[in-house]
Amino acid sequence: MTPPAPGLVLATAADLERLLPLVAAYHAYEGIGFDDDTRRRVLGPLLEGPQLGRVWLITLGGELAGYVAVCFGYSIEFRGRDAFLDEVFVVERHRGKGVGGAALEQVCHECAVLGVHALHLEVARDNGAARRLYAGAGFEARQRYHLMTRRLACGAPDAAAGGSGR
Repeated sequence: MTPPAPGLVLATAADLERLLPLVAAYHAYEGIGFDDDTRRRVLGPLLEGPQLGRVWLITLGGELAGYVAVCFGYSIEFRGRDAFLDEVFVVERHRGKGVGGAALEQVCHECAVLGVHALHLEVARDNGAARRLYAGAGFEARQRYHLMTRRLACGAPDAAAGGSGR
């Protein structure tokens, strides 16, 4: 019997409490040192309005199976709106069953409808399973480029403290 296909539900501010345990599990897995108050503060603006991005809940047979967070940007090189696939998390018992790949296909479709020309992501070099998942979903490494980041102290309470652990 074929398992049911995962569904995507656009998350809103009303979903914050349902989303927090999933985000906390992802942060624990990735070693991102946020507490729930910080998670609430950074997720709130993303859930409250469409200008920053989207968060989708992944559902499977009526059960919450994960989430995907996409944050919008703009790129001259990519001719307009681009986005960063910021966080993808599938509950452990649903991994390896095609849930993540199917959800990514749906997210790519949704992003295209929203006018996103390119979707970027960052993946740990040693996370072979995630790299295979993303490659299978059509993401390609840009060998000529290396993602670099500079944290800026912009007035946020934890910006100067180092934030995410990425």
